[in-house]
Amino acid sequence: MTSPLHDSPVVSTQWLADHLGADHLVVLDATVHVPTLPTGRVGYVSGHESYVLSGHVPTAVFADVIEELSDPDGNYPFTRPSAERFAAAVGSLGIDNEAAVVVYDSAVGQWAARVWWLFRSFGYDNVAVLDGGYTKWTAEGRETDVGHVEPAPAGFEAVERPELWADKAEVAAIVAGTAPGALVCGIPPKEFTGEEGHRARRGHIPGSLSVPAGRLVDRGTNALLPVDQLRATVAPVLDESRVVTYCNGGIAAASDALALVLAGHGNVALYDGSLNEWAADDAAPLETTAA
Repeated sequence: MTSPLHDSPVVSTQWLADHLGADHLVVLDATVHVPTLPTGRVGYVSGHESYVLSGHVPTAVFADVIEELSDPDGNYPFTRPSAERFAAAVGSLGIDNEAAVVVYDSAVGQWAARVWWLFRSFGYDNVAVLDGGYTKWTAEGRETDVGHVEPAPAGFEAVERPELWADKAEVAAIVAGTAPGALVCGIPPKEFTGEEGHRARRGHIPGSLSVPAGRLVDRGTNALLPVDQLRATVAPVLDESRVVTYCNGGIAAASDALALVLAGHGNVALYDGSLNEWAADDAAPLETTAA
């Protein structure tokens, strides 16, 4: 059996159930837990323990977004890795350049979307997000396994697509009107307005469209909203020549990027530094709309 090919960046739980066990199909669990710390700030905890003890999709390999699929030496959490680091990490997950990859998480899909975006940015498109993730899979009563799945190492070649990333200078140029493009922000609504947040400087980058990642999915199933609804949500920026998504640290922004691709936009980039970088610069403008 040859590798099943994806004709969409999203596959259904039924699609995955139908293809489990296919040659060259690799399923990744990319779950990260986000507990609230005693300080009121959020932390990030690997989902590996829950993957092992509470269960996962059969055959799924755990993908460590915190360490292996990020740059631990980056200035901010979840800084994208180098091509060499990404290739080594992906190869250790048993993925080569012939594999079809389906990635999911136990949240609203933002971690899976981040991994999907990383693959795309390193030149690999045969990757899809599982619609509804582990929440929908288990709600449907589908089979699960417990325990660690150890993959056989493989070789993977990464080819960078720098156009899929935006840096601070490009975002500043969009804000100033000296570069084409629009900004889409994936943070929660009250962080967007500046009512909430743990930074000294709150709010959003001027001119941004608010598209909270959590509002791209059905709250009961975690499945993405129908494409026509996604298109309506991002309609204000669909005619822009380029759209840059951002959030706090480049994770929720990947959900927005996924929605834009599904809506048919062909020139989307992710601002990896996002507000972690932008808000740290007192000279970089922020807007608040809190009463």
